[in-house]
Amino acid sequence: MVRWANPQLSNWSGEYQFVCFNDDCPYFVRGWRWMQEQFNVTASYRHRVDPVTGETGPLPVWSRKALRESILNQVEEECHAC
Repeated sequence: MVRWANPQLSNWSGEYQFVCFNDDCPYFVRGWRWMQEQFNVTASYRHRVDPVTGETGPLPVWSRKALRESILNQVEEECHAC
């Protein structure tokens, strides 16, 4: 997991989340099929952790490259969804 900048108008605490950008992560891989079956959309989600609150959850993405421009650096943490 890497530090990913929170959007300016988000209601998440702090300045960043830890997000798993591993394209082989089972959570991300399964998400494509689940989103298609449940909502008929081409999308998936990545595992995220709020370091301030400890809250975890999905971060929706529409492509493998989506949201990568907000990665702050490559300091990595272990991903518990992988």
